[in-house]
Formats: sequence, C-alpha cells, structure tokens
Amino acid sequence: MGLALVSGKSIYEKYCLTCHQADGGGVPNMNPPLIKTSYVLGNKIRLIKVVLNGFLENVDIDGESYSNVMPSHDFLKDQEIAAVLTYVRKNFTNKAGPVTAAQVKAVRATNKKKA
Repeated sequence: MGLALVSGKSIYEKYCLTCHQADGGGVPNMNPPLIKTSYVLGNKIRLIKVVLNGFLENVDIDGESYSNVMPSHDFLKDQEIAAVLTYVRKNFTNKAGPVTAAQVKAVRATNKKKA
C-alpha cells in the first residue's frame, strides 16, 4: 500500500469509519455504502463536493434512500481529502482512479465563489 493509501486509510478510520463502517458497507437507510456506488466510482467532482459540503437532507444513491446527515469535512486539507477519497475509490472492492490534491483545490475554490 502506497503512502497516500496509508494516509487515506488513517483518515478514513478517524473520520469516516463510524458511519460508513470498517468494510465500507454503511448502514441501511442511514449511511450510504462506499462499495461500488455511483457516487464513489463516478464523477470525482461530485464526490469531492460531498466531503467538502456534506449532506443536510435525505439523499438517494443508486435507488436507495439515506437519511443521516453527513457533516462537512472542509476542515481537512486538500491532500487529506485526496488521500481518503483515493483510498475509498481503491478499496472495498472498488477499482477507480485516484483523486488529486489539485482536483480538491479546484473544487474548493469553486465552492468558495458560490458561497
């Protein structure tokens, strides 16, 4: 496991595991799974926005509804968000490409302009 994935795993265990579980399976109807979902494997910008902004209302993911509020994690540094999202996109049987700190920085900048 590369250094970025080790860092990503550590961040996942600290901030994400409680809701999304050790296996990434989530909690039915509360916290979405991170295993092969369109949010995890799809558009990186949307995934970055989820971490930066959280969810304040119910969300439907791949035909299932989840009701638990996800707080914003915009306090994490760009590199930390990139590391944890890369970890999630490459684990739990997922096989998606990495997220870079530059991608997170660009989304964060766009978010600030809209605020």
